[in-house]
Amino acid sequence: MEVDDSGVVSDKEESKTTVEIKGLPKSGRWWKNTRNARHSAVVKVKPLKSSWEKKMADKAKLKQAKLLQQEIRDRQLQEKQEKIERKKEQEKRRLENERKGEVVQVIRNTAKLRKAKKKQLRMIVKRDTN
Repeated sequence: MEVDDSGVVSDKEESKTTVEIKGLPKSGRWWKNTRNARHSAVVKVKPLKSSWEKKMADKAKLKQAKLLQQEIRDRQLQEKQEKIERKKEQEKRRLENERKGEVVQVIRNTAKLRKAKKKQLRMIVKRDTN
C-alpha cells in the first residue's frame, strides 16, 4: 500500500516479468543460445527436387553447348592450319620469284673456279640449269 501526497491510499501491484538470470554456461560459450527444443523436433523442409523432364532438358542444353564449343575449337584449328599452309605457299612463291628475277652467269670454264678468291667462291651457288 502506498500513500499519495493527496492522502488517498491505493493498491498498486507492480507487474514484474520473470526473467531468469543465468550465469555462464558450463562450456564457457556465452554467445551460444540456450536450446529450447530437441534437434529432431525441428520441422524439416523437403529438399527441392527437379523433375525428370527438367533434368533431361538441362542435360540436352549442356550437350548442345559442348557441341557448339567443340565446333568453334575445330573451326579455329582449321583456320590456323589454313593460315600456316598459306604462309608456306607464299614463301615458296616468293623464293621462286626471287630466283626468276636473279641475274645468273653460268661458269663453263672450271679453271676460273680454281683462280677465284675465297670470298667469290662463297657467293657461288650450284644449281640445276635446265
